[in-house]
Amino acid sequence: MDERQLRILRELGELGSVTAVAEALLVTPSAISQQLRLLQRSMPVPLTERLGRRVVLTDAGRALADAAVEVETALARARGAVAEFVGRPDGEVSVAAFHSAGAAFFPLLLRGLAGPGAPVLALADEDVPQGDFPRLTREYDLVLAHRLDHAPPWPRTVASATLLREPLDVAMPAGHPLAAKRRLTPRDVADERWITVHEGFPVMATIEAIAAAAGRRLHLAHRINEFAVVAEAVAAGGGIALMPRWTMRPHPALVLRPLSGVQARRHIDALCRPERTARTAVRTVLAELRRAARTIRERDPEQRAEP
Repeated sequence: MDERQLRILRELGELGSVTAVAEALLVTPSAISQQLRLLQRSMPVPLTERLGRRVVLTDAGRALADAAVEVETALARARGAVAEFVGRPDGEVSVAAFHSAGAAFFPLLLRGLAGPGAPVLALADEDVPQGDFPRLTREYDLVLAHRLDHAPPWPRTVASATLLREPLDVAMPAGHPLAAKRRLTPRDVADERWITVHEGFPVMATIEAIAAAAGRRLHLAHRINEFAVVAEAVAAGGGIALMPRWTMRPHPALVLRPLSGVQARRHIDALCRPERTARTAVRTVLAELRRAARTIRERDPEQRAEP
């Protein structure tokens, strides 16, 4: 049985005829009769009987019709609870981010949503291979994920909104010979020792593109995912590295130089299951993430025109 069938049974008990029920529910009498037959198949005793030319409820049918009132009341309460949950502006919203995005976005989120009536944030760091970000939307309302410019789009099972298209620059110690150049090419950096991420993480594709453009294999000296640790390793002379331009705090011992000849840019996207955006609180956090992205981007005056 389903809610519609129970309502038809209830209306039949109150209105007294299939025709009257059909008129009240704006359907045909045959549609009402079909639903009654479907309901009857799930019951061990007759629910209706003929009284002259009319179909009326049996005692069992009246008992079920009375129960239908309680069912409709409970469903109305449930819908009301859902509507309150969906419309509540101060509900809890869980947000996961990979490390450098968390370092850049989380403080701005916490400050921007600190007032009364704002959503309650539940923040988490999740540094996973690119293909695993969509799966995190099962556990979190919003997931900050990254992918490279030329990478395939996210699967259609998740909704995505691009927050930043962030350049990846070459980081080196301030006294490095390449620091004297304003821009670098793949050939400039091909003979350097590199500090890069583990396989499966987005930045590796740019490293491979640099090697292809230079026509030689790069020396990958160290594998470190956390950019804050990478920065310290670069400063200590461990090699050069690709570093995000906006989401990493400037390191006093490092300089960043843009790279020409390859696509060296990553998308930072907010992913979620489409149904999560029905909640007012989730939409509020997503809007705050967009504001935070503008703040992060505008810290670099030369890039304020970045979409």
